[in-house]
Amino acid sequence: MDEKIKELWLRYSVLIFASVILILPLLTGGCGGPSIEDLEAVVYTPLPADDWDLSTPAEQGLDPMLVAEMYYNAAELETIYSLLVIKNGYLVAERYFNEGSVEQKDRLQSVTKSYTSALVGIALEQGYLSSVDQKMLDFFPEVAGDITDPRKEQITIRHMLQMRAGYPWEETDAALWEGLLSGYYIPLIEEFPIIADPGTEFHYSNLTSNWLGIIVDRASGTNLKSFAEEYLFSAIDVEAGEWGTDAEGHNNGCGDLHFSARDAARFGLLYLNDGIYQGNQIISADWVHDSLQRYSENINATGGFPANWGLSFSDIGYGYQWWSAKAGDHHFDFAWGHGGQLIVLLYEFDMVVVVTADPFWLQHDEESWKHEKANINLVGKFIKSLPKE
Repeated sequence: MDEKIKELWLRYSVLIFASVILILPLLTGGCGGPSIEDLEAVVYTPLPADDWDLSTPAEQGLDPMLVAEMYYNAAELETIYSLLVIKNGYLVAERYFNEGSVEQKDRLQSVTKSYTSALVGIALEQGYLSSVDQKMLDFFPEVAGDITDPRKEQITIRHMLQMRAGYPWEETDAALWEGLLSGYYIPLIEEFPIIADPGTEFHYSNLTSNWLGIIVDRASGTNLKSFAEEYLFSAIDVEAGEWGTDAEGHNNGCGDLHFSARDAARFGLLYLNDGIYQGNQIISADWVHDSLQRYSENINATGGFPANWGLSFSDIGYGYQWWSAKAGDHHFDFAWGHGGQLIVLLYEFDMVVVVTADPFWLQHDEESWKHEKANINLVGKFIKSLPKE
């Protein structure tokens, strides 16, 4: 064969090979990801239910392949228990993984804080509290006379809701962590120092949420769970499981509330619908609006958290015990608990996404964070894939 022909043939062969390499991923689903056949085989049809109206993503205007890809990826995760999608009020996707089941009531960890916030709003609506500007110490007379830092006398319920009371994140110091685990929280109002003037800086504080819960206890004359059952849980047709208590019997405002994924989704839908459930105003629309404002910005670089979390959520902010963030072009609000518990509110799409997972109870290390991040990034990737409406 002529050398020139050989050279042309070699170039042609290389071109054909390169074209196959470039085109093949597009035909099979792309760069090692699931193929169209893989996605079509994914099962996420909601289980039969008499407590939810059921539909499909396609019927509600949501691309079923995007939903299938999220569930395909979820099946690869080691600690996720449940993944639910509610669109236009319909349960359109549902699946349980690993140890999860539809009946299981999972420990929602710090998602509880968003419920505590709701109960503060209801206590205001019912007249048990008069204002978010009431002082924290008004509800703790047994320690009010022992306060040595006068700044603590200025802390209000509003500051506490916003995580701007000045108390530090307990995981930043072993003594603070031991205090949180002690179960005796009221003396710590005085014993633990604040590290910022009230109202000036965001600092995530589990103790602050616990004190909020005790304030509702004392203002209403009952425990937090009983108050919640009367004014919130029964009103939205949900049934709570265990709700852990401190050493003095107060339900923990910062965590330990157990709910099924479906019931957690109903709480998210309540906030998505401005506090309305089946035509009834359960939480005032003003409270929902105030709760989902951004009182702190850029929290992924401040407030004691690592500057680089490696999360698919960005632009993280904080309201009244609710978080907010962005993924791709989409902004959203969410309740967040350790292990990757999530209730995500996507107003743009009239959609709620719920994740429950291994709560890694009392385990706060690289292993737990690795799995928590994976569960969060699963949802962030899905949100990012959604078209701009």
